[in-house]
Amino acid sequence: MPIYEYYCPDCHKIYQFFVRNVPEHRAPACPRCESTELTRRFSIFTTTTTEESRLEKLADPSKLAGLDENDPKSLARWMRKMSKEIGDEDMGPEFNEMIDRLEAGEDPEEIERSMSMDPKSPPTDSTLYEA
Repeated sequence: MPIYEYYCPDCHKIYQFFVRNVPEHRAPACPRCESTELTRRFSIFTTTTTEESRLEKLADPSKLAGLDENDPKSLARWMRKMSKEIGDEDMGPEFNEMIDRLEAGEDPEEIERSMSMDPKSPPTDSTLYEA
């Protein structure tokens, strides 16, 4: 039992109609002006995905196309794309800050050190510190 959308050219409105019997379905009259000139519209629809299918999509090697692990801006674009793939959930202010800093061209390792939960975490071998 589908729901169809119809556009009324006289009212310039879209209305939804529940259809009980599809084979006998005829275009309805406008509920506002009673026009019979309604035209059927394509409705927007969504599908649900399981966590498993979502992870399978993320594991697809084509999702890595254009990713340059040595380019912070490329990493930021990929991270934004992947966050949308998993449902555009809010990943928190730290995630957004990290992406903003990558887009600005900052070194990923420096970002990781500065955002570390443990302020005493040792520097990596590639970091030079002046005494």
